[in-house]
Amino acid sequence: MKNKFNYPDATISTFDEVIDNYGWIAYENAVDIPFIDEIADSLAASYEMRRKIQVKNGIAAVMNGTLHHLVEKDTFTLKFLEKKYCAAQIRHFLQGNYILNSLGAVINLKGDMPYVQNIHRDIRSFTGDYKVMIQMMVILDDFTLENGATYFLSGSHKQEERPTDEYFYKNADRAVVKKGSIILFDSNVWHATGKNNTDEKRRTLTMAFTRPFFKPQLDYPRSLGYEFGESLGEDLRQVLGYNARVPENLNEYYQPVEKRMYQPGQG
Repeated sequence: MKNKFNYPDATISTFDEVIDNYGWIAYENAVDIPFIDEIADSLAASYEMRRKIQVKNGIAAVMNGTLHHLVEKDTFTLKFLEKKYCAAQIRHFLQGNYILNSLGAVINLKGDMPYVQNIHRDIRSFTGDYKVMIQMMVILDDFTLENGATYFLSGSHKQEERPTDEYFYKNADRAVVKKGSIILFDSNVWHATGKNNTDEKRRTLTMAFTRPFFKPQLDYPRSLGYEFGESLGEDLRQVLGYNARVPENLNEYYQPVEKRMYQPGQG
């Protein structure tokens, strides 16, 4: 099944047209398959560690198959971010510099009912034409109708009200895309993960990018370490939020411009 939202053409004009009309776009063959396999193979250990915390804190029931905040020094994540997939589109959509808001994954298994299967959008406040967040999905296994390809209610990024379940499932499109594809979508789009009716895993990376003033879900510079940030290139420092930090004391606040926690050009 060929998806009408799949575009080998990565031009900004195509991106603008498709995102404006539908709210989402898929790029085929965006990530090399060996790198996709490296990412997918790493998720089992990452999930096991996070699952223990979910269970301990009493939230296991709604968190099946979900992995949050995978940004770590010794995993695939920094290498992924360094490659700047779809950076031109993200920068264009957010009209300038941007930072990572979250980077996680979903392992969709038969019988699981995580919260991502609920009809939702990934930003709580409807922002209309003023764009503050864009989502990215990196497809680690083929998305099919049988294994839970994501539902997108195309065009719903222009409406504030949540659609009814009946309307949503009657009118939503399905993201039937191949392994190695990338999906970008406006965070105002109403969507839902589909149910996996097969015996195989259906895995994807999920991430969000925002304008730099928007608070990230985890303080990545503090998590990775301020000194570690000094070893990173400028592009990676920017996307990880090292240029948009909040000072914690007056000494950090009263600094020359080049040493300030919140750098110029962050919006």
